[in-house]
Amino acid sequence: MRRFILFIGFAACLLGCVEPLRAFCGFYVAKADTSLFNRASQVVLARDGNRTVLTMASDFKGTPNEFAVVIPVPTFITREQIHIAEKALIDHIDAYTAPRLVEYFDSDPCRRYEMLQPMSAAGGAMDSAKMVAKDARAKALGVTIEAQYTVGEYDILILSAKQSGGLETWLTENGYRIPAGAGPVIGSYLRQNMRFFVARVNLSEQTRLGFRYLRPLQVAYESPKFMLPIRLGTVNANGPQELFIYTLTRTGRVETTNYRTVKLPSGSELPPYVKDDFPRFYRAMFEQQVRRESMSAVFLEYAWDMAWCDPCAADPMSATELKTLGVFWAGDDARAGQNVFVTRLHVRYDAQHFPEDLVFQQTGDRENFQGRYVLRHAWTGGDTCPAATEYKRTLADRREKEAQTLSSLTGWRIEEIRKQASLQVPPTTEDVAWWRRIWK
Repeated sequence: MRRFILFIGFAACLLGCVEPLRAFCGFYVAKADTSLFNRASQVVLARDGNRTVLTMASDFKGTPNEFAVVIPVPTFITREQIHIAEKALIDHIDAYTAPRLVEYFDSDPCRRYEMLQPMSAAGGAMDSAKMVAKDARAKALGVTIEAQYTVGEYDILILSAKQSGGLETWLTENGYRIPAGAGPVIGSYLRQNMRFFVARVNLSEQTRLGFRYLRPLQVAYESPKFMLPIRLGTVNANGPQELFIYTLTRTGRVETTNYRTVKLPSGSELPPYVKDDFPRFYRAMFEQQVRRESMSAVFLEYAWDMAWCDPCAADPMSATELKTLGVFWAGDDARAGQNVFVTRLHVRYDAQHFPEDLVFQQTGDRENFQGRYVLRHAWTGGDTCPAATEYKRTLADRREKEAQTLSSLTGWRIEEIRKQASLQVPPTTEDVAWWRRIWK
């Protein structure tokens, strides 16, 4: 079986084939997690000083015996630096940081309401006789097998090479399919003295452990380079790819230094009917922003102190979860998240628009940001007073402004938005009463 290589530059991709309510900012009703996008790879980077713990979830679709990853790494990796994580960790940080939809209900304008609102893994050695022959052939090609490990359900090699041609030949001879055009990219990493972390599924170990899916790989290393190699993931890729990066740091927000980091539009008020189709809205909005930035920007979707959120799309991560992702500086108490700042970046990339790897820097900026979109349901009561008259007079203008905003964010036709908004069924008095009981 010829294995497809997942050149993942730390992200797996298949190749060759409103009114504030004091402390509470609205009622959370929907989120835009990574499941909204195809070919969506996810990477968590816990960074402190020169130490990085990288956790990557594969989006590989296929049988396990066809899976392999090749990751450029800036330093030698020992067996103790490699672990297997649980997908639930990445699902949790995805849910916690996902852009979200919140809603408000207008109060009776004739009255005033106030509402307060590390890790273990089984190991083993590869067959020694086979490795002796493999090592000899590798040396003839200028390839050095610096280390070999079995970690959980993965067999792992750490490779270095003198030239890209020898490494390509060795990988091809050992059952990996190299896409056309990979040589120059591999060569550029070799000139930087980078090594290659190669992992593939050990089927017998996977069966013994009882897993039917590929768990995330985790690698810890020390290097002054704070970067994510993505160029190998663009070679011979079938169209643009989505990459979600979650960084955990002591200091503050993380941004890219060699590409513009752009905040997504946030805080916009939208027609209430968007509640029924928030995923379609979010995809269209993101695609519109990618077009406006000529597909050459990295988008900030979330930046917040991990100790709290407003509103919460998911519970903050526990001290144990954070430590499992590589946050060793925060301590074990329940308030450990106060020393952890999470940044969520989203990039759609291909070789033409992203010719360089992503290079990051930590900033001291701890200003909170979230992709947040607001629905305001109109008051439908029958009270009469000057304030109610004024409220009803301005409501039509507000609805038109919401429609114009939605059209600008998504590129949707304003006529269709107005039509959809006119068909929206307003919330019942029971809906409003329930909401107020929950949050008063």
